[in-house]
Amino acid sequence: MVEKPWGKDRLPPPFETPAGQRIGEVWFEPPAALSQLLIKYIFTSEKLSVQVHPSDAQTLQAGLGKQGKEECWLVIAADEGAMLGIGFDRAVDARHMRRAACDGAIEGLMTWFPVKAGDFFYIPANTVHAIGAGVSLIEVQQNSDITYRLYDYGRPRELHLDDGIAVARGEPYDDPRRRHVSDRGEITLVDGPLFRLVRYDGPLSDEAQALFGSGGLLVVPIDLAVAVDGAPVSAGACELAVSVGRLAIPRGARGLIAQPIS
Repeated sequence: MVEKPWGKDRLPPPFETPAGQRIGEVWFEPPAALSQLLIKYIFTSEKLSVQVHPSDAQTLQAGLGKQGKEECWLVIAADEGAMLGIGFDRAVDARHMRRAACDGAIEGLMTWFPVKAGDFFYIPANTVHAIGAGVSLIEVQQNSDITYRLYDYGRPRELHLDDGIAVARGEPYDDPRRRHVSDRGEITLVDGPLFRLVRYDGPLSDEAQALFGSGGLLVVPIDLAVAVDGAPVSAGACELAVSVGRLAIPRGARGLIAQPIS
């Protein structure tokens, strides 16, 4: 659990908040055997910075190695009026974006989506985005620490305008993977190009088992425990399974399974 000034002093189930702390994130350190993906919970009581991430192609070209970041969010709880900012209401060129980032107008140029539990968004690299206040979500992302901050509401943190504007797309958000996830049922949320993500509901179907094949994966139980190699994995945890055949999911249990695509 990671304390943040913008975190929450009361987390949604199954988490219990340590007394006197404001928890903003729950991180799961990527295992060495599956280091391509990072999974974490994020809990906000304030707006987070407006930011953007580069793609693998851009970081390779810059000599930084394969360090691009695409990510996705599954909202698990949201206060009334909670929103996520993704993309822009209309096309914004680089010069206009820089000026807006400097004077704070960029927040008003972005598209803010009202959210509730079950809303799912895929955030491609180069998409300008921000998490609003009152949101609890699970984030699945490429394991990269490159974040370019464009605007931070006057907080005393470094901005990265040159790097950020160079990779940001000043356009509306229209990713076809955006959807509302129903309470029940198995759903494939992402199927490439960088990773696969399935929301399971009880034992996996034959189709889902075939999708994951024989590769390793990360399982994130949301409401009921599962088992990996016979050992229990509780709700709110994350565990590596070397193959889908090592995973036992009881009927009625929901959660996420993520797998990188080489």
